[in-house]
Amino acid sequence: MTVADPAAQSVQLHISVTNPVTGEQIGALPIMNELEVAAAVARARAAQPAWAALGVKARTRILRRWIDSVWRDRETMMRVIRRETGKTDPGAFVEIAVLDVAVNYYIAHAPHLLRPQRRSPLFPLVQRAQVVYHPYGVAGFISPWNYPYFNALTDLVPALIAGNAVVLKPSEIAPYSAIEALDRMHAAGVPREVAQIVTGDGTTGSALINTVDCIAFTGSTATGRQVAVRAAERLIPCSLELGGKDPLIVLDDANLATAVAGALRSALENAGQACISIERIYVEAGIYDAFVAGVVEAVQNVTLGAGDGLGVHIGCMTNERELLRTEAHISDALEKGATLRYGGKRRPDLGALFFEPTILTEVDHTMRVMREETFGPIVPIMRVRDADEAVRYANDSPYGLSASLYTRNLKRGEQIAQRIESGDVSINRPQMVIGTPSLPMGGVKASGLGRRNGPEGLLRFVKSQSILSDTLLISIPALTFTDPLSQAAFRAMRFIRRVLPFV
Repeated sequence: MTVADPAAQSVQLHISVTNPVTGEQIGALPIMNELEVAAAVARARAAQPAWAALGVKARTRILRRWIDSVWRDRETMMRVIRRETGKTDPGAFVEIAVLDVAVNYYIAHAPHLLRPQRRSPLFPLVQRAQVVYHPYGVAGFISPWNYPYFNALTDLVPALIAGNAVVLKPSEIAPYSAIEALDRMHAAGVPREVAQIVTGDGTTGSALINTVDCIAFTGSTATGRQVAVRAAERLIPCSLELGGKDPLIVLDDANLATAVAGALRSALENAGQACISIERIYVEAGIYDAFVAGVVEAVQNVTLGAGDGLGVHIGCMTNERELLRTEAHISDALEKGATLRYGGKRRPDLGALFFEPTILTEVDHTMRVMREETFGPIVPIMRVRDADEAVRYANDSPYGLSASLYTRNLKRGEQIAQRIESGDVSINRPQMVIGTPSLPMGGVKASGLGRRNGPEGLLRFVKSQSILSDTLLISIPALTFTDPLSQAAFRAMRFIRRVLPFV
């Protein structure tokens, strides 16, 4: 098990990790304190220059060996993920497959993205201008429990490729997926000091922010604000992937069967415990009744359980906190006039944290279920007059992480998508942006800042340096910038750039 060496000071406090399906203890891990975190970061900082000196192609070769080893033995990784989260087989596979695509994207594109970039100098022909990229040094990561493999690695890997050393604080609820992943990474050739894990609770995460050179956090908006404040105090870069209340808009011309299946699939993935889970649905009046009927019929075919295989659609929730919030949102909605069409109950016959998929209609924006992040298997469906009203309600939220839309008219759909205040919009296939590694993904408003995936997801882990070289071919040893030769050159370039603006 790869955890940063706690030898700097004896550790007395531990976290206990349990299987949410059975309640059995998986293991206990130390709560690392500030001195131990600082020691881990110091080891990373000492090892980072040699890692950076390898060059991007050598680093990608090592990480290719790692990701290929995970893929070959993905069944083992799936078991680790499922044991500490209660996910289904499909849910665990998705984590592995989406990360595999993203890592292979960066392996292919990072050498080009990170090489020095030529830029236009002030005076072409006699000057050269370029931008070069340097890693920050030690990048810190704080990851959540809901996707303990994917969320732990999806930011960490591009940081490594960029030449940083990394220190990860995984969630205390589900840390073993990250530990397994980094063990395999070390076996593939990443030095142990270059990629480390520090285990613990919020105090461990706070200590990490106090010592690293940049920080990436995935989690709640409330905690994300605290991370941003501390990062600002230290003047270090931070990226934050925070909460969401992601809307789905279903237009009258949508393919009904596809929209029904996509809505349920994306609302109930990981028992609704996904930051990009569909949490509220707005359906145009002309298709509303048929859509609701389709959802109520289809949800009865959803299998809830802890079994193996692709036929189990929903596993259990991972902890009691989310289950209680789910029940509170349902109660609030029913008290305010919503109609329960399906589900809404715990399933103790399956286990303590199993909860039925729940369909609510006659919902409105006075209800918590339409305003606050739920993180549970609820599908609230609201009738709207037209697309304009749907967009207005979709934007009536402090969040703006992801959104979805169903329509047969792709041109109109793309126009509507640009009016939705969210970091991304998927048309006719929800939740696909996160699985498309060339597209940046991240939130607006209270859903965070910064982007993962695409060139943006790599370049956030480097600092740019501009270099300008002058041949002195038209330079004289003047004591001001406004000598006659310089003035003539400025006038000439001003005229030339009006004609040839890209010079």
